[in-house]
Amino acid sequence: MRYFIYLSYDGARYHGWQVQPNGISVQEVLNKALSTLLREPIEVTGAGRTDAGVNASLMVAHFDTNCQLSTVNCQLAGRLNKFLPSDIAIHKIVPVTPDAHARFSATSRTYHYYIITAKTPFEPYAYRFPQALDFDKMNEAAQALFDYTDFTSFSKLHTDVKTNNCRIMHARWEEVSPIKWQFTITADRFLRNMVRAIVGTLLDVGRGVLTIQQFREIIEKKDRCSAGTSVPGNALFLADITYPDNLFDL
Repeated sequence: MRYFIYLSYDGARYHGWQVQPNGISVQEVLNKALSTLLREPIEVTGAGRTDAGVNASLMVAHFDTNCQLSTVNCQLAGRLNKFLPSDIAIHKIVPVTPDAHARFSATSRTYHYYIITAKTPFEPYAYRFPQALDFDKMNEAAQALFDYTDFTSFSKLHTDVKTNNCRIMHARWEEVSPIKWQFTITADRFLRNMVRAIVGTLLDVGRGVLTIQQFREIIEKKDRCSAGTSVPGNALFLADITYPDNLFDL
């Protein structure tokens, strides 16, 4: 049987989602926990690869097991939460069709990025940026993202992907509180480092370093060196992943 596992994690002490040769990852911890509890080798496949320090309020992964459906669905989530460290939480485990794939079956992914303009006790989960920002201009620039599909300018260099094309469906800044703003971006797929590079470049628009036309020109250049600096990963959250309903029709 194949299952989707829904989880969240604080990425502060992990070298990203994917198993790494020189540092602990969320995937590695989850693999070991599932293998121990199910008493068989388990390897989970995630919906994406969050970078070091990046958080997930919702990540989805799939795994295969020989255990009975009732055992996995009803008992394993609770047992996993007792077994895993406090910075990883399992929300639910659901059976899916044999061809369901956490990464390739996803139809959209949503990220949130948080900016704060003053000191707060929750600063570890936001990027403090004390300079004045024009969020109206930043939103105007964000709308330009809908006019393009090639986002090479916002991709980490020398990755192994075959295409840098993505379809962005939503991109907008919203005020959460007098000192906190949230950037929400949804796309069918994301490139490595893409959201952090987009946010860093939008901040250059917001502080008057770039015009909206220059923001467009950066996208059109298809050159990572022309875009802004990537913002820190601690303020980035993978927030949602959507799938076709028929994956759950068993």
